[in-house]
Amino acid sequence: MGWLEPVRLEGQHVVLEPLAHEHLDELRVAAADETIFSHLTVSLGTAEAMASWYDQATEAALRHEALAFVTRRRADGRLVGSTRYMNAVPAHRRVEIGWTWLMRDAWGGPLNVETKILLLGHAFERLGAHRVEFRTDLLNVRSQAAIAALGATKDGVFRRHMIVRAGRVRDTVQYAIIDEEWPAIRRALEARLAEKAARAPA
Repeated sequence: MGWLEPVRLEGQHVVLEPLAHEHLDELRVAAADETIFSHLTVSLGTAEAMASWYDQATEAALRHEALAFVTRRRADGRLVGSTRYMNAVPAHRRVEIGWTWLMRDAWGGPLNVETKILLLGHAFERLGAHRVEFRTDLLNVRSQAAIAALGATKDGVFRRHMIVRAGRVRDTVQYAIIDEEWPAIRRALEARLAEKAARAPA
């Protein structure tokens, strides 16, 4: 048994389902907006790109290094994006949350906050993680602000870390939350979720 085993995580606003092949057609619809992927390594707007992404996620899951989810909005039952555990190092109780994307009409509401509560809660409370990491493009100021708002601490910048689309060499910012910080961060995120839910359109 690997450290990361498929699990369904359910909240009030969102359900995270383990990625399966039958999700791909609906995910392609969610991924049609090219601007969603401007700071990621690839775009998923074509059948070929989506199939390659799915194969990579599946291979990583078989190695117990990752576990990808689809993000389903409870309000209308629609798949609106994806996220995953990745770069898992069970021996050191460390995992990253990444490859997170959402349709634009899901931005700013309760979905992303609740998704992070579910993923962080499972990692710290069920898997016994000591550390959960987040990485993002140095140019992606919006993502950095969102990660910092979770309560994560900025550890530093990996300079010239990876090559992304069009051959650009990306600097990557790393953040982390550790286990002893999680109880207070959970309380803060649950309060923030309640505020976002109260402001969300009926």
